[in-house]
Amino acid sequence: MTDYITFGSKRIDFELTFATRKSLGITVTPDLDVLVKAPDGTAITDIKERLRKRAPWIIRQQSFFLSFQPKTLPRKFVGGETHLFLGRPYRLQIIDAKNEEVKINGKFIEVFTPDKARTETLVSEWYLQNAKKKFHAIAAPLIKRFKKYDVEPSSIILRNMPTRWGSCTPRGKIILNPELIKAPKGCIEYVIVHELCHLVHHNHTQKFIDLQTREFRDWEKWKGRLERLLA
Repeated sequence: MTDYITFGSKRIDFELTFATRKSLGITVTPDLDVLVKAPDGTAITDIKERLRKRAPWIIRQQSFFLSFQPKTLPRKFVGGETHLFLGRPYRLQIIDAKNEEVKINGKFIEVFTPDKARTETLVSEWYLQNAKKKFHAIAAPLIKRFKKYDVEPSSIILRNMPTRWGSCTPRGKIILNPELIKAPKGCIEYVIVHELCHLVHHNHTQKFIDLQTREFRDWEKWKGRLERLLA
């Protein structure tokens, strides 16, 4: 069943299930959902009271995961429009040409094409090609650093994810959203380090936070940049 509580001016929706267990469990998922598992027979008033006491933690967890939700506004891919690449803004310039090519020239992303309708496809392919190259180059020294913890990702792959910047599978595969190529290098490093920390600690415990801080001291700064930049 679904229900909600209010905490100050904020409404917190949650999904409630009952099970044979001794204590109440609260989980915040990367998609910002709040899942509550309660012992059979627990009164809803007691559940809500417990949730209100845990509300500050729930809100912090949702804020933490929010940095992994791409929020880039839709683009029309027309001349003069601003697009980001590694954190820097560039103006889109569409140039009529026989051969198709995309490249950066000064403050412009130049798109050479005989068909303007192809602009979005060409720019998207250009972003993906650069993401493949840049992400692996940025990840290499970070992966090497984490070998002291006897961990190493089985692979790094790119996949469009509407609600996450990165994820880590139980088998150690790190998945990165190619949209990250629009963010500064520090933001990309933050997401990669975050996922590498998951190879050591699977959940967002204090040990996880301590490890992330030890290996990437400025992670909060770059987390904030990621939240603001691609809004």
